[in-house]
Amino acid sequence: MSDYLLSILLGIIEGLTEFLPVSSTAHLRIAEELMHVPLSSGYWKMYSIVIQLGAILVLPIYFRGRIARLISNFPEGENKDCTIVTHPLTLVMMAFVVTALPSFLLTKVIGKNLESLFVMGASLLIGGIVMWVIDAMKAPWEKAGPGAPNSPIHTWNMEQIHGGQSLWIGACQILSAVFPGTSRSMATIAAGQLAGMSRAAALEFSFLLSMPTMAVATLYTLYKSVSGKAENPIGVSALTAHQWLILGIGFAVSFVVAYAAVAWFMNWVRKRGFAPFAIYRILLGFAVLAWSVGWIGR
Repeated sequence: MSDYLLSILLGIIEGLTEFLPVSSTAHLRIAEELMHVPLSSGYWKMYSIVIQLGAILVLPIYFRGRIARLISNFPEGENKDCTIVTHPLTLVMMAFVVTALPSFLLTKVIGKNLESLFVMGASLLIGGIVMWVIDAMKAPWEKAGPGAPNSPIHTWNMEQIHGGQSLWIGACQILSAVFPGTSRSMATIAAGQLAGMSRAAALEFSFLLSMPTMAVATLYTLYKSVSGKAENPIGVSALTAHQWLILGIGFAVSFVVAYAAVAWFMNWVRKRGFAPFAIYRILLGFAVLAWSVGWIGR
């Protein structure tokens, strides 16, 4: 397979799976095995970081209007009922801090799990079951809408989110870092639903939270690799014109596909829920587990 085609395929995989609740990390790891691409080596590790940055760039562009409104009404809020502590932007940063410190301290554990297909398969499977059960429990109330008697959903938009919910979502996001295959979006959306948030509110908070989380994590990984503090450092100055072109292709493809995926996902979830993603995770989880223990040839 040519480097150009490989770059396009990996860019599609990253862009398609980064924001869907199916784990981009697991899909890239599977692609690494199937396509025999050493994503942990110096150049290809840089490539995986670059295409993730392409996907990350989608969010501030896609949600630019929403972000602008949140910034413009800070700290009193859209309904003039917030403080500097309770404003949605503050709550997003609170959740980020709750995630960031433990994840940094557990770097070695995270690195070890990234090499384990068994961990990823189990995380895909368990996460799929959890997501399916939670969404099925909340589905009748989603259809009933706001104001339904005895509804467990009491947060229908970002402006209604409170500190306890943001801290809970931040804590649950740690699972996606420690157990690759869990999916950051799955963990945060399911956590939001458990905390009484609607699909739409949980999804929007998840996307806003992913901006600082993914940006810091990805840029920190890039810094370690470029500075030589990682196991397989990247020699940027040694890259050829061909290698830069491969990086550019992957970045562009990842961005375009991720943008389309986010737009489609926002519309799909509001109308149909997460069941298809849960089923896909369960089937893929079983397959990866069977693969990891040798029941399926590698």
